[in-house]
Amino acid sequence: MLTIFLPLVFLLLMTFFLPPQMIWSSTAVLLLLLSLVFLSQFPFMLSKLMSWSLFLDPLSSVLILLTLWLTSLMIFASQKVMGARVSPSHFTFTMLFLTFILILAFSSSSLMMFYIYFEASLIPTLFLIMVWGYQPERLQASMYLILYTVAASLPLLLSLTNIFKSSGHLSLALSSWNFFASSFLADIWWIILIAAFLVKTPMFLTHLWLPKAHVEAPVAGSMVLAGILLKLGSYGILRVASKFIFLNMKAASLILSISLIGGVLTGFICIRQTDVKALIAYSSVSHMGLATAGIMTNSAWGWQGAFMMLIAHGLCSSCMFSLANMTYETISSRSMFITKGLMNLFPSLCFWWFCFSACNMAAPPSMNLAAEILLISSSMAFSSLNSLPLFFMVFMAAAYSLLLYTSTQHGTNPNYHNSLSLFTQRNYTIALGHFLPLIGIILKSDLVLFWL
Repeated sequence: MLTIFLPLVFLLLMTFFLPPQMIWSSTAVLLLLLSLVFLSQFPFMLSKLMSWSLFLDPLSSVLILLTLWLTSLMIFASQKVMGARVSPSHFTFTMLFLTFILILAFSSSSLMMFYIYFEASLIPTLFLIMVWGYQPERLQASMYLILYTVAASLPLLLSLTNIFKSSGHLSLALSSWNFFASSFLADIWWIILIAAFLVKTPMFLTHLWLPKAHVEAPVAGSMVLAGILLKLGSYGILRVASKFIFLNMKAASLILSISLIGGVLTGFICIRQTDVKALIAYSSVSHMGLATAGIMTNSAWGWQGAFMMLIAHGLCSSCMFSLANMTYETISSRSMFITKGLMNLFPSLCFWWFCFSACNMAAPPSMNLAAEILLISSSMAFSSLNSLPLFFMVFMAAAYSLLLYTSTQHGTNPNYHNSLSLFTQRNYTIALGHFLPLIGIILKSDLVLFWL
């Protein structure tokens, strides 16, 4: 792990000494190299207790690799944001500090340390929204984020202290865990325990903070929210559910039903959106609802499909927010009524919109398709009644993905676009950096399938 932590600390210090014009390119390239170094030392099928506080297994290793890879692409995408209001060093430091916290969260051997890093990731996220956000409504978005996250996290803290009292430890490397509640209170206790993770995922009914945060955040904030921060919630559920499988089976029907019905409803909400970023944000709720349903099935296919959906959604949704930002830099609007005819202006950008819209609707050969096949199969095996909401989820995903593509790319040319804004080499790098892993992991699917 020192191969990750030492370069990250060096990068954090380097942000205050490099000249502003070098910070953007140097940090992005070094993070990209760091992710490749970590990939070369990848602990494919091993679970390692690195020290008293660090624990690596294939589940956490893939998410750490995703964090490093996406952070470099976020900094690539933030070229115009870094020089806007606050100095580039402050922005880069905030991004690197958030990356450092996320890597510590994914590699924690103790559930209590994971909880601390889980909450600590909220602070740099708030800074990204408050300082580099676009509209005055970012204050309201930050308030929603704080209230939802903190309100659900306090019961989690109480649950962890009671687990420690009954088990004597909170180590993820040990399998002997006890719960304190009687069988009568077990279901209520389990829902209280995973409530904070369901809010972070987010599950339908606890999702209202997500569209507000996405719409008001800068491009890096939207990418880190969609690509990594939402995965903290599902990662926490997977870790806790693996220790309390019988409790998860009791509450599974309720949470699975809410997730699937919520996925259908958010699909309908996506259809009536006029803001490009809001549509992508609501589609995240729908996809993560399907992943949560897969976890609740307590089957190998469900958990493997959920983990594959985490990686696929992290890459696909992150790039869609980046493409929305490229469009915003050209048109200076996110409205789907104004953003028209981009195919005539930027055919290359249109190609990438098509690729990621197709991935978002789980078209082959994307990783999203493999994830949805596993998740739909496990949900149908859990109960045949799930077939109807699953059908509508798949149908609505195709509908709003095609709506997003056709609304923005087809139509008459806008007369108010920025003719000096070109689809540069930087944009190609960002799109390719998301697309190659999204397609390439299909050829090496044991990275995300055989972590159980």
